[in-house]
Amino acid sequence: MKSNVGGIDKTLRIVAGLILIVLAATGMVGAWGWIGVVPLATGLLNFCPVYTLIGMNTCPMKKA
Repeated sequence: MKSNVGGIDKTLRIVAGLILIVLAATGMVGAWGWIGVVPLATGLLNFCPVYTLIGMNTCPMKKA
């Protein structure tokens, strides 16, 4: 897996995922809140399969 999630994208995914999980765990939203596991995982792994399918990459280019 080549990293394709970086910077602000990574931070937003982790924060959004954690918020959704906390809201679901406390009963403030329904079971759909557990979908927060997906953005949390993609943020922590620096890889999004959907980005691969559409050819998107938010990682900064590395200098050679």
